[in-house]
Amino acid sequence: MDIRQIILDTIKSQKYKGMDASHLSRALKMEDSTSFTELMKCLNDLEAEHILARDQRERYFLSETLGYVIGTLRINPKGYGFVETGEQSFYIARDRLYLGMDQDKVYAKTWTNNDGSVEGEVVEVLEHNTNHIVGVVKIRENQEKYFLPDTPMRDRRIKVTNFHEFKVVNDSKVLLTIDSYGQTLKCHIERVIGYKYDPGVDILSILLDHGVIPEFSDDVMREVQNIPEQIDPKEKEKREDLTGILTITIDGDDAKDLDDAVSVEKIDKGYRLGVHIADVSHYVTAGSAIDKEAYRRGTSVYVVDRVVPMLPHMLCNGICSLNPRVERLTLTCMMDIDKKGEIMNYRIFPSVIKTTERMTYRKVNDILAGDEAAIKEYPHLLKMCMYMKVLSGIIRKRRESLGAIDFDTREAKILVNAKGKPTDIVLRERGEAERIIEDFMIAANECVATHVKWLETPSMYRVHEAPEPKKVRDFARTAKTLGYTFQGGIQSVYPAQFSNMLKEAKGNENYFVLSSFMLRSMQKARYDNRCLGHFGLALKEYLHFTSPIRRYPDLVVHRMLRKYVFTQCENADKMKKDEAWCEEAANQASMRERIAVDTEREVDDMKKAEYMEKYIGCVYEGVISGITKFGMFVELENTVEGLIHISTIEDDYYHYDEVSKSLIGEHTANVYRMGQKVKVKCVNADRFKREIDFELMTKKKKRKNKRG
Repeated sequence: MDIRQIILDTIKSQKYKGMDASHLSRALKMEDSTSFTELMKCLNDLEAEHILARDQRERYFLSETLGYVIGTLRINPKGYGFVETGEQSFYIARDRLYLGMDQDKVYAKTWTNNDGSVEGEVVEVLEHNTNHIVGVVKIRENQEKYFLPDTPMRDRRIKVTNFHEFKVVNDSKVLLTIDSYGQTLKCHIERVIGYKYDPGVDILSILLDHGVIPEFSDDVMREVQNIPEQIDPKEKEKREDLTGILTITIDGDDAKDLDDAVSVEKIDKGYRLGVHIADVSHYVTAGSAIDKEAYRRGTSVYVVDRVVPMLPHMLCNGICSLNPRVERLTLTCMMDIDKKGEIMNYRIFPSVIKTTERMTYRKVNDILAGDEAAIKEYPHLLKMCMYMKVLSGIIRKRRESLGAIDFDTREAKILVNAKGKPTDIVLRERGEAERIIEDFMIAANECVATHVKWLETPSMYRVHEAPEPKKVRDFARTAKTLGYTFQGGIQSVYPAQFSNMLKEAKGNENYFVLSSFMLRSMQKARYDNRCLGHFGLALKEYLHFTSPIRRYPDLVVHRMLRKYVFTQCENADKMKKDEAWCEEAANQASMRERIAVDTEREVDDMKKAEYMEKYIGCVYEGVISGITKFGMFVELENTVEGLIHISTIEDDYYHYDEVSKSLIGEHTANVYRMGQKVKVKCVNADRFKREIDFELMTKKKKRKNKRG
């Protein structure tokens, strides 16, 4: 056995209590100079690889034993960060970030504080994943240019080496590429985005800052030109022809990438549900320029006035889109579902369809509501729409019986004019049609996941693991302050515990606050090549099959179905290689999904702040949605959220109570709790900082003297 393995076996043994190099050399009988040199070289290598670490007494331990972790650094716009390892997340104060940047792979030391909270510090940056910076060029009176990043960088200098190559004015927005890292970042201007105050530049800046590039490369566009605009008749012969079945797409009014269609008919013991998904894998082949770019992007990104698609428009709006009354290649999951919501029989197969109508959620909701005009326009769809409603209810009832959690959070839709200026913020409707499609897609995703799991073929699953006990405990305390008791154990939790609490809160004023905090207590859903189940949906098997136009994981699932199910490849070496690739692709897809979510949220925050700039001085009624040491957040009916800083509450001096998550007045004993209604005035809004400040509308009272 080699010396490296001997060292690791010794340190991993239960009897090991910690030894320095000298004690280790004696224990391993490596005290002579040659052996000791070999021992030290091996120890140094293991330490450099972050497998071992030393404590304050120079004793060697496994790095995780001393609280060291390797993870991804996520930096909040306010300056602090978190190191995420996949299983856990550790808070990093802004003065403990070392030289880490957002998305960097880092080696960090963590510890537990007296109050039970865990935090850490970055020890080393292992891999830089931030390659670009967005900001503005500023010009001094002497015409000297300097760069101001949109996201402030503490104690970092930025040196731009090629100002002379670009014509820029004061407040030009630019994208920099980082050439070298360190205390000073050496960068060059990659492109001039535009003038800071020009329409659309604000959103484009956020997109580019997150590496979301709207344009496709020349190589990708050349490949797109070679893709046919109509399906090949020879390909149609290889597939099951479903063009005679009544089939419809149901999407939003402005959707153009239609990747799912449904058909429903009544059968003896229940209903036959067909979920037909665009066969993107037929056109986007593995290893092509289009495929490599789709892998890099991971997902389409939807912001208020535009979409940055995963695939070029000629594909996602053209030959891959299930446009009405034209033949399209699809993969179909056909399920026979009984009246208890259980799948009696199913088939997954390549098909060709021709959708009968391009329906919208609004039109289907009108039909289901009995709107005469809608029924008159689509009389041939009335029976199927009614079947869809009944079947959806059956599927949902079965999922609810398993304990599925329906967070039902409010989602804002920001309306903008032609210049990108926000004109209104409204709540997105989630009507019956929206729920129907959601239920049908979940049913298909579960069915395909079950199929590939039991066949043991390589694939990519959508996993959502049970929340950590600490987060459940924190949530239970928060729920208690809102008037709800978390029933059951905390160490081993079940979805029904959360689902039942939401049912109890339904209809109450603080429902959305409870739902929001419940969501925060959960682990983040992600992709994995292992089938680990989906806690939120209360399902043992789940994956994403239904949106290959806008999500790369769905495209991977389609490819693996084609390779191992439709053609039944049984090559063990290929399977092993594909399993490893699916693991790598899952990590990439999870990262890109997170970036897309952050990008969409930042754009929303910016546009909400811009919208509120017009309403400074206006008074609103809102609900306290969060309380911290420095103040409380209040959410308005339209989801706009602002901060009331603790220093601006003038009727008393307030202390933050960690246990009850409340602010308590020192003299008046006045208490502010989450879920409480308050009246606020908007006193400041800044679109560039993406911040909104409220002031509490209270009657000012004289603070009593402490001795009084």
